[in-house]
Amino acid sequence: MITLSGINKTFRVTKRQAGFAHAVKALFSREYEVIKALSDVNFTVGDGEMVGYIGPNGAGKSTTIKIMCGILTPDSGVCDINGRTPWRDRVAHVAQIGVVFGQRSQLWWDVPVVDSLELIRDIYKTDEATYRRNLDELTQLLDLGEILKTPARSLSLGQRMRCEIAASLIHSPRILFLDEPTIGLDAVSKIAVRQFIKRLNAQHGTTVILTTHDMQDIEALTQRILLIGKGRILLDGSLEELKKRSSERKTLVVKYSGSPPPLVTGMAISGEKDGRLVLELDPAIVRVNEGIAHLAAHCELQDVSVSDITAEEMVAALYKEYQI
Repeated sequence: MITLSGINKTFRVTKRQAGFAHAVKALFSREYEVIKALSDVNFTVGDGEMVGYIGPNGAGKSTTIKIMCGILTPDSGVCDINGRTPWRDRVAHVAQIGVVFGQRSQLWWDVPVVDSLELIRDIYKTDEATYRRNLDELTQLLDLGEILKTPARSLSLGQRMRCEIAASLIHSPRILFLDEPTIGLDAVSKIAVRQFIKRLNAQHGTTVILTTHDMQDIEALTQRILLIGKGRILLDGSLEELKKRSSERKTLVVKYSGSPPPLVTGMAISGEKDGRLVLELDPAIVRVNEGIAHLAAHCELQDVSVSDITAEEMVAALYKEYQI
């Protein structure tokens, strides 16, 4: 169980203008700006949940993750993770968590990946039987194989990220923190990582907290979303609830023959897509079946597809609504 209550965090950042004169002046007198990274952050995550933690750059996502990992200490507030305070009981706490930062590596650059994994095993004091069992499972599920014998510097980004995930799970953590785990990955690597995370949660009940700007990751992995902006939790709910809150509109992509059909109130043309007409429909004014029946009565329909608001559109609407 993860519980955050009244978490606040500020940073003091030096500021100076460009130029040699200002650089010399800064040696003797520095100007500082206080940035409030987190302001009264409260949420609870149950065991085995998969939660998407989203927000624009600078919203406070990574700061929250670092507090939950014990890397940062908040100015005030309570963070309780499985009965421990991360920054006070750090040694015991980190034995129960795994962390993947997409832009940072925990692998040693010039040695084979398997050597890094063995060193991580020793750091966490994982017994040999557990290590071998986990290594065999991770090698199979993440398709590591010969990659384990390769130095980290020689791996592609997708290969390295799969190894980073393996390194974070080699000690059987109960909680997995993923900060941009698929950043820069190709489509095949992204799908492989997503499938593995879902399998990990289903088989082992691992709690997963995912921060990412890739909404396909959010849709594929999480059932619940926390939206943070300007250091505050703005929304907490399921993806479907947030979609309904953002908009009930539907998108109809229509392929037809003959003249363009007339539209009824509640329908509007938003553009052409590959020779098809793209329509926006408001179900509060006209139901989807009524809209399609109207189109069919006035032209020959060859194909019709109906879709809800996309996750990207939902998040953009939420950012606009909260001015973040």
